Amino acid sequence: MITPDWNLLRAFHATATHGSLSAGARALRLTQPTLSRQVQALEEALGVALFERIGKRLVLTETGRALLDHVGPMGDAAQAVALAASGRLQDMTGRVRISASDTVATFLMPALLETIRAAAPGLVLELWSQNSLSDLHGMEADIALRHAAPDRAGLSGRELRGSRARFYASRDWVLRHGVPASPADLLAGALIGFDDTGRLVAYLNGLGFRIAAEDFRLVSNSSLVVLEMVRRGMGVAPFLDEIVADDPQLLPLWPGVTIPVPLWLVSHEGLQASPRIKLVLDMLSEGLGAA
Repeated sequence: MITPDWNLLRAFHATATHGSLSAGARALRLTQPTLSRQVQALEEALGVALFERIGKRLVLTETGRALLDHVGPMGDAAQAVALAASGRLQDMTGRVRISASDTVATFLMPALLETIRAAAPGLVLELWSQNSLSDLHGMEADIALRHAAPDRAGLSGRELRGSRARFYASRDWVLRHGVPASPADLLAGALIGFDDTGRLVAYLNGLGFRIAAEDFRLVSNSSLVVLEMVRRGMGVAPFLDEIVADDPQLLPLWPGVTIPVPLWLVSHEGLQASPRIKLVLDMLSEGLGAA
């Protein structure tokens, strides 16, 4: 039975959790060539590839992800012991990459990151704005804020407080067109769509709209772009109340017509023992409110 040296396993753990050889080397206070040789030595000892290079990123292979599930708790426990011995949270270091939709990233996350940075200034916090689901298995992110529950084995999620969305238009649009009596009375072509118009059509028709996918004459994969178009009076779109309710340019068309929007905090189970991942998860959960 192969029993790799702990130093090699530690090198793998640092590279996997920090996302690159350079960041892993800094965390272990090694040179990058030394860390690279240790990772290569582990791969040779096991006879498998643990990483593949995609562009400038190192991405775990399926075998690498499985190994991280076993090695992760060992490395994280060692870090937790060091932190407990020092008694100083500010000594926590490492990178935590968070992905969120563009509106959540823009309007909700900056204040939360400021709070986390004040508690643990040694962390490197990366916020990635993307409306598609990040690949947590492929280490595209350590933590994801999503509007859907975890959908794959190996992922764990916390359901946070729910939000609601309503349909907003600019004051100028309302002056020109008035407020339709109901969603069914909305002018053809007035709705601005997000990228997945098929799913949106099915949902909106359930709320009383009478629309088809071709009724969306303006579509964008960015909700920030959609928001700017609505502000310019180009049409109507749904937005989270907590993001646009105080916008003086916008008005809700039908206050009683709401769309429930869940919010989930999702991470890979193999990373949850990490002190820095746990800290960020807990602070995000507290800041955004548990369900």
